This record gives sequence, structure tokens and C-alpha cells, in this order.
Amino acid sequence: MDSLPVTEPVLLILLSLAKEPRHGYAILRDVREMSHSRVLLSTGTLYGALRRLLAEGWIERVSEEDASRGRQAYRLTARGERNLQQEVHHLKQLTRMASFRVAPKGT
Repeated sequence: MDSLPVTEPVLLILLSLAKEPRHGYAILRDVREMSHSRVLLSTGTLYGALRRLLAEGWIERVSEEDASRGRQAYRLTARGERNLQQEVHHLKQLTRMASFRVAPKGT
């Protein structure tokens, strides 16, 4: 991965942006839905993570069609997409290893 630690909240933010650009409130809502309300980001946590992702070049700001509300939308950059794919691959490997380790004996 390129320097930024990928915590669960950061991973969920990246996943929220994987299909389409979103503004902050939509990201908060999507993270809550994806985690079945287990991860509830505060606005401070979200915008701190977004600042770091912007600084690392993983996401970028985009203009929204309804800019009258003054909302900023964000989307993954090519670097962000690549790093998200690497993280998903890493998680798949960990899950596969964990499945073998915790499988009942004799199966």
C-alpha cells in the first residue's frame, strides 16, 4: 500500500466512493449502511480521513451538478482505485488463511 494506513473506517470510505462520487453526508450514510450501523463516523472523523486521502492522492474533489448547496463531492483517483483493489486482495488472502486456521479438525 502507498503509505496511508487502511483502517476499517478508511476502507469503508474508499468502498463508498468505489462506484460513484459522493459528498460527505452520502459517505456517512453509505458507511453506516455497509457496516449495518456498526461503524458510525462523526463528521470530524470523516473529514479528517478525507483530508488525508486527498493529501495522499487517493481521492479528488469533483464538482456536483447541484453545487448550490455548497457541498463537495469526492471520487477515487486511479491511485485510490489501485490501492483499494490491493487492500481487497490482501483481505481476501487473510480471510482464506483464517478459514484454514479455524476450520474444524478432520475436514
